Amino acid sequence: MQKIIVGVLVATFSVNVLAWGQLGHRVTGAIAQQHLTAQAQAVVTALLPNEDLAEASTYPDEMRSSPEEFWQKEAGPFHYVTVPEGQTYAQVGAPEQGDGISALKMFTATMKDSKASQADKQLALRFIVHIIGDLHQPLHAGNGTDRGGNDVKVNFFWQDSNLHRVWDSELLGQRELSYTEWTARLNRKISQQDISAWSDIDPQVWVSESVKIRDEIYPQEEKISWDYLYNHLPQVQERLKMGGIRIATYLNALFK
Repeated sequence: MQKIIVGVLVATFSVNVLAWGQLGHRVTGAIAQQHLTAQAQAVVTALLPNEDLAEASTYPDEMRSSPEEFWQKEAGPFHYVTVPEGQTYAQVGAPEQGDGISALKMFTATMKDSKASQADKQLALRFIVHIIGDLHQPLHAGNGTDRGGNDVKVNFFWQDSNLHRVWDSELLGQRELSYTEWTARLNRKISQQDISAWSDIDPQVWVSESVKIRDEIYPQEEKISWDYLYNHLPQVQERLKMGGIRIATYLNALFK
């Protein structure tokens, strides 16, 4: 019975999960692009000669409607992890279907495999960039009870929404900036001290940070607007900066 319940949760959660939306993922990818070492940049360019990391970052979401079995039956759980309140990822681990952390490990192994094809490595690189971004969105470290906030109905600036959507895209979208504008605004505020402080490439560290934020962002009232934006947009911006730096740091270490 437990496996059946887990399978249902995976299926229903994955239908609506698009961490950060197109805008946020592109920001993390674009920030990362600016912090790659020359060696990492050379590998990325060789693998994706006509594609930057901003474009690569959204590929796993854009392929969700593909009828291929991989996208319909395997890839859904790769976008998130589940950590019940009061527990850690180390305590619960990945489910049988896999999750963001197990997928990151799998795709990293593909990148290191000298026998892997160019196409497999391209897919792996796109997923690595995407998953690291996902794990920095607090509601992609869901508590297992509300599909990562999708079931938490809210009214955001007088429009019906849900908490997951608010964090994916609406907090960022409220400012009406393009991804290049967000990238420039955020990247110039990243100091060398920040880069050093955010250098940990252990995904369990990122998840523990997301869980801590997740447990503090559920609103007390259904109607949220300026106060919620004021309190939480800075957190979104910080997680995007951290996600971008960690994508770069992870790839720099992988391609060293």
